[in-house]
Amino acid sequence: MRALANDTLLRALARQPTEHTPIWLMRQAGRYLPEYHAVRERAGSFVALAKTPALAAEATLQPLERFPLDAAIVFSDILTLPDAMGLGLGISEGEGPRLERPLRDEAAVRRLAAPDPARELSYVLEAVREARRALAGKVPLIGFAGSPYTLACYMVEGSGSDDWPTLKAMLYGRPELLHRILEVNARAVADLLNAQIEAGAQAVMIFDTWGGTLSAAGYEEFSLAYSRKVLAALSKESEGRRVPSILFTRGGGNWLEPIAASGCDAVGLDSATDLDAARRRIGHKVALQGNLDPAVLLAPPQRVREEARRVLDAFGNSPGHVFNLGHGVSPRASIEAVAALVDEVRAYSRKLRERAA
Repeated sequence: MRALANDTLLRALARQPTEHTPIWLMRQAGRYLPEYHAVRERAGSFVALAKTPALAAEATLQPLERFPLDAAIVFSDILTLPDAMGLGLGISEGEGPRLERPLRDEAAVRRLAAPDPARELSYVLEAVREARRALAGKVPLIGFAGSPYTLACYMVEGSGSDDWPTLKAMLYGRPELLHRILEVNARAVADLLNAQIEAGAQAVMIFDTWGGTLSAAGYEEFSLAYSRKVLAALSKESEGRRVPSILFTRGGGNWLEPIAASGCDAVGLDSATDLDAARRRIGHKVALQGNLDPAVLLAPPQRVREEARRVLDAFGNSPGHVFNLGHGVSPRASIEAVAALVDEVRAYSRKLRERAA
């Protein structure tokens, strides 16, 4: 594999000085791009797109053809993992992801087993390999998976929810069953991330989208404890270079210190977390990623630029910041707004460094 032309992301994740603040966006390959709709139409469905490596790799690279981003993230979905466990993935337009066979009884939970990524998830790994080849050393490629707890939410509930009643009933009524699911998930997530690293991912991210819906005690017991197990099992080096890990808990602002101590290299921050406070609390231990409100990308470009500068000023000129959103790009975001954001982050962060020099 050739050397990286732009390794700004990897240096920022290692809390090393960079010429500008690197930027990539969660869901940067998605429905706000007309070319994404075209490739999805060719695939026939979202699931077919995610399971066709050549098309998934094409979707991975689409945003980099429009914007000078500092990383690509492989196009996939966190629910490919429970799908490989036999739960059956379907996604309906307007309804979101749905698992056809959720875990609703003890026998189903006891049968659950971690899949072999090389067999059941070979299409994800091939998408990583194809995207890495197509990038040709331009920027790093990020691999990802859902956290054990976030996957369990869907695996028990069957689909997305505001309050996860079926999952919470198991958590409080049969916690041993949920722990069994989480144990299997932790092994499965670690295996999948390590397989992505072996296939060419140069950084990995754990999306703990629903950990923030737990109580303080519940977050430690059912979410962070299992993310910690995943992080401990990850390959730390590939191709002679460290493979950094990012842990993002949406709604996790109350638990920054234990998240930073989990073994990750960077903590992802949602938009409700004060970036300056987070830097003072944990920025000397790990890198920070975030945390512009995704709704800003619905505003005119000038306002986008103002909000980008506000985030950069909040972090300051210390090393260890990766600019991102507090959650994924909205399907209603405008291309002009994203272009303005990427341009402003690159230009303004350079000015901050020049002033400090």
